[in-house]
This record gives sequence, C-alpha cells and structure tokens, in this order.
Amino acid sequence: MNETRRAILEAIADGPVSGPELAESLDISRAAVWKHIDGLREADFEIESGPTGYELTAVAAYNAPAVEFELEAPFSVEYHDSVGSTNDRARELAAEGATDVAVLADEQVGGRGRLEREWSSPSGGVWVSVLTRPAVAPAQAPLYTLAASVATATAAREAGVDARIKWPNDVVVPVGDDGDYRKLAGILTEMEGETDRVEWLAVGLGVNANLDADALPEGATSIREEAGDVDRRRFVQRLLESFDRYRTDLEAVVPAWRELALTIGQRVRVDRPTGEIVGEAIDVTESGALVVETENGRETVTAGDCEHLRPV
Repeated sequence: MNETRRAILEAIADGPVSGPELAESLDISRAAVWKHIDGLREADFEIESGPTGYELTAVAAYNAPAVEFELEAPFSVEYHDSVGSTNDRARELAAEGATDVAVLADEQVGGRGRLEREWSSPSGGVWVSVLTRPAVAPAQAPLYTLAASVATATAAREAGVDARIKWPNDVVVPVGDDGDYRKLAGILTEMEGETDRVEWLAVGLGVNANLDADALPEGATSIREEAGDVDRRRFVQRLLESFDRYRTDLEAVVPAWRELALTIGQRVRVDRPTGEIVGEAIDVTESGALVVETENGRETVTAGDCEHLRPV
C-alpha cells in the first residue's frame, strides 16, 4: 500500500482528523489528501467525513490494501478476486525476483493439493500462498510447512475451532477420541534451490473458512461449520503474523507443532515410494520427519501420505 495512504489510515483510525491537519502533517496539499481519501474509499475502506474531519469507521473489505493495513508482518499482498492457483502465481513472482509476497485470492479455479490432487477453492475460503527466500539449506525446507500448519491451526483456534495438525501438512478438527478427524485446511509447499541453499519457497495454504459444510468434499469441515463465520481479513493477518514469527525462529517450530499434533500417539499407515509402514507415531524430529514405532523397530519417515488407523 502507498505509504501516504497508510499514514492517512493510521491517523484517521483513532478518530476524526481534518483535511488541513492531514495535509500539514504529511506535507501534501489538501487536494492530495482528498484524492487519497477517495482512493481509499474506492478500495472499500469505510471513511466518514464530518465537521471535525475524516474518520475510518470500518474495514470490511477483503483485498490487498485492507489486509496490509494493520498487518504486523513484512509481507506485501497481491489480491485476486479469482485466480487459477495462488501457488502458480507465487512461482511467477519468484521468477521475477520477488520475495515476501502473499498472493491472496477469493477463489481459485485451479487449486491443487499434494500429488497434483484437485483442491476445491470456492469464494469464501482463505486461499493464500506466501513467497519467501529463506537463507537455509533444502533439508530445513520442511520446517516451513510445519510452521505454516502451526500458523493456520493457531489462527483457527483463535477463531474458536479445535484445530489440530495431522502430519505433515493437514490442519484438522478431531472427531471423537480415536484419531478420527475432519479436514479444515491443507498446505502445499513448493521450492527451487541448489544442493546447499533454497532459492525460493512458496507455501500455499488453503483454509475452508466461510463455507457451508455440504459444499465441501466428504471428510472436510469449515470454520463456519465449527464456530461460525470469521473475519477473513483478520484471519489472514493472524496467519501471516504467526507464520512470520516461526520462520524467523525455526527452533520454535517443532515444539509448537508437537503441542498441536493429533498424529503423535496414533496408530498410522504411511505410504511411501519405497512401500508402506504401519505402527505408532511417537514423535517428530527436529527436521520435521515422523518417527514411527513398527513391529520391526523404529522408522523415520521424511515424506509420505499418512493415514490414522483405528486402535487395534
């Protein structure tokens, strides 16, 4: 967002401020103040003008300027009413040299999950991809997926949902006490790099937010279904702020993940390219791998499809 417009919003958020006062404090003309106010109104900021000046009365919009306003994390936001895939757009931006961009869409028409599975992304959900260029080795890249799942679960819990994490990248809502769950959100991380460093990393997050459960695939749920509609603008801000916190403190990621993990303690089956393993999930390593106790001993799984099984 334009820095002058950000300064105007911050000034009028605390109460009415007159045009002349804004012009003087920002060292611009009164006509320029009026132009900026007009532009902010076009961006759907609700600004009233009265005898004492301009006042920001509400931020009900869901767009780039609205999400950037009061966002306490160093991301710029690129918003689309509709896009094929936010991750695909993040890849394009990466090729242009961009970083620290959150690509946000009201709907995706070509959303996808892991293994190129289709991901339903209608209007009302939260579909966002965060492009970043971390100075880490590729072996640490999975921590960003874990950080994103912690950030998503944290934001959902603040919205009143009993959100937990299923290894490695699903945010779920438990059903009963036997490890069963409904899926609330999925995360898809894509990257490019060399053997010793990550060039860029795009973390795509898809959250079933203000969606009716009967419009979702079987086994899925939504924030609306669990706790009522959420302010998507504020939800995205909390998600980005939490993700930013963990990406700058990678050592805090796994402990936070363990606290929210539904998978630890469950009997699981993990499908890997080298074959499946069955056993009890007992921990996650510092690099995000799943530790499974099997009949033949302990196995560490770095990637694979994990399914919770009913207790024997």
